[in-house]
Amino acid sequence: MIRILFKATGIWIVIVVAAIFNGVFREKCIAPWIGADLALPLSGMLLALLVFIITLIFIATIGSTEQKVYLMIGLFWLVLTLSFEFLFGHYVAGKSLKDLIQVFNIRKGDLFVVVLFITVLSPWFAAKVRNIL
Repeated sequence: MIRILFKATGIWIVIVVAAIFNGVFREKCIAPWIGADLALPLSGMLLALLVFIITLIFIATIGSTEQKVYLMIGLFWLVLTLSFEFLFGHYVAGKSLKDLIQVFNIRKGDLFVVVLFITVLSPWFAAKVRNIL
C-alpha cells in the first residue's frame, strides 16, 4: 500500500505542476485576451481536463486491479489538493481564510469545485477507460 501511495503522490505532483502552469497561462495569456471574467471558468475547465488526461496517462503505473484502490486514491488526492490549497495559500501566498474560500464561489466563475470532483473520480474512471478494472 505504501508503494501505491508513493506512486499516487507522484501523479498528484504532476497534476499540481500542471495546475500552476494553468494558473500562469490564465493570468498571462487567457485573461488579457478574453478578460478575467471568462478566463476563470475557462481555466477551470482546462484544469479539469488536464487532471483527467494526466491521470489517464499515468494511472497504469499504480499496478492494482481493485476498484477501492482507485477510489481511495481519488479521496487521497482530494485531501492533498485541499491541504495544498489552504496551507500554501495561507502560509506562502499570505491569503486570508476568507480569500481562500473564494475558490468555492461558482457564482464568480471559479470552477474549483468541478476540478475537485474530477480529481476524486479521475483515478477510478481512468482505470476503467484503460481497462485496468
